Amino acid sequence: MRPHDSMLHLCKPGLGLGVGLGLALLGCPAAGPDEGADATAETGDGDGDPGDGDPGDGDGDPGDGDGDPGDGDGDPGDGDGDGDGDLCDDGVVPNLTFELGYDQAEHGWVRAERWVIDSPIIPDDPFFPDARSEQTDQQLEFYGFEPNPSPASFVLQFGPGWDTASGNPVLLVHGADDPPDRAWANPGVDGPYGCGDMVCPSEGLMQGLAAADIPVVAIAFPNKQGDNFMWAEQIHAAIQVIRERTCAEQVDVIAWSKGTVAARMYASSVNEDWGTPYADDVRKLVLIGGPNLGMDYGFRYGSGNNTTVWPPGMAHGPTVHHEQVVGFQTVDYSEHAIYDHGGGYYYRGQAQMLASWIDTYDLTFTANNGLGAYATVDTLSTYYGESMYQGTYARGLGLDYAVAQGSLIEEIVDAGIPASIQTYLLCGEVSEQADYIVGIPNEISGPSDGVVFVQSCAAPDGLGQIGDIEVLDGINHLELGFETLAQDTIIGWLAR
Repeated sequence: MRPHDSMLHLCKPGLGLGVGLGLALLGCPAAGPDEGADATAETGDGDGDPGDGDPGDGDGDPGDGDGDPGDGDGDPGDGDGDGDGDLCDDGVVPNLTFELGYDQAEHGWVRAERWVIDSPIIPDDPFFPDARSEQTDQQLEFYGFEPNPSPASFVLQFGPGWDTASGNPVLLVHGADDPPDRAWANPGVDGPYGCGDMVCPSEGLMQGLAAADIPVVAIAFPNKQGDNFMWAEQIHAAIQVIRERTCAEQVDVIAWSKGTVAARMYASSVNEDWGTPYADDVRKLVLIGGPNLGMDYGFRYGSGNNTTVWPPGMAHGPTVHHEQVVGFQTVDYSEHAIYDHGGGYYYRGQAQMLASWIDTYDLTFTANNGLGAYATVDTLSTYYGESMYQGTYARGLGLDYAVAQGSLIEEIVDAGIPASIQTYLLCGEVSEQADYIVGIPNEISGPSDGVVFVQSCAAPDGLGQIGDIEVLDGINHLELGFETLAQDTIIGWLAR
């Protein structure tokens, strides 16, 4: 891959790109014949002053000072006082700066771009303090070889035909620790079982959307396990770039797993004081495998899975304990916990999705990792915490503690998605071991896709306008992004 910097040229000799202007320059509008040098900079600024473009050439072209509003085409920002002053496809996105583009990419993507959010000022989103949290593969290059990028930066990856397809543009929003390549473009990039099945395809939803003549762009979040307040702000910024590049009034958003929570937060204006509320820029919202009423999956299957995370394990995700008992020694692993226990709160984005389902589904005291059933250990102490039950191999504070400290589910549902957005829910349900996800304890306490309860994923609570709800039998949580039936369902929804 090589950086594509031809879009960073200067519009006029002698001009430099100022710092802190809050604007992104991807290129410059082409100058018309006999047009004044400043016309492209100010024509049609939407401030209600017709023809203030300064050229004054008297030839009747836009902005010639003859009293004809702007370019006269009636589009927003043409000088008639009705627009906001920002012409689409002119290379300018308010409050964002375009840093660098890449005109070669892998796994079917045709372009990538790195952007910076100038405003609002986003607080720090801390990374887990070892290599598991770092950007890798082509995303590392897209982030300028910065392994732990700033939360003010984000990367967009563009599918084939993004600039020529006739459909409404789509933003793909990935889930936890699952960048766009595996999630949307090459489910088999991690090898067998990396996609939730033994045999994994080399193409995904991105290629399906492109083949359906739909412009598709995916965001690669700077922190793959980030705070959902940060992700929601980055989603808003990504939508603004797509609108600028495609001239679409609104964008369709397809989000998966943890990404559904951030997408709902943006659409429902669940934001911090520094954050940006919903800007009426989403047409349809498709939520895939989303814990719409929350999840308690991690707390149901004891302490046996901790070894994938605690050293020497390197899985990038939280545990629901803060201490491991090794022989007669207790080891503090609080930095790995899903709750804050003094070792750093690196997985608050996961805590924001928590809710108790114990009144609906009892604990099973067994688990199934796709290869067979086995008994769990520390089941009661894991779910209810050390104040109620003593753990044998690990110690934690329990689900209720983590929910009280960090969950946003109730707030998100209460805020609600506006009725102006058509919202669609796509869920899976697996009941046979052959369909389970291999290598993790599958959610077997009740009907689920292996991770999220169907009753949570398919819940209509807080949806202003329900487009459709589908539960696909035999498709697990990881397969929802690429199985043919799932793709056909999503494409059909977008075409309505």
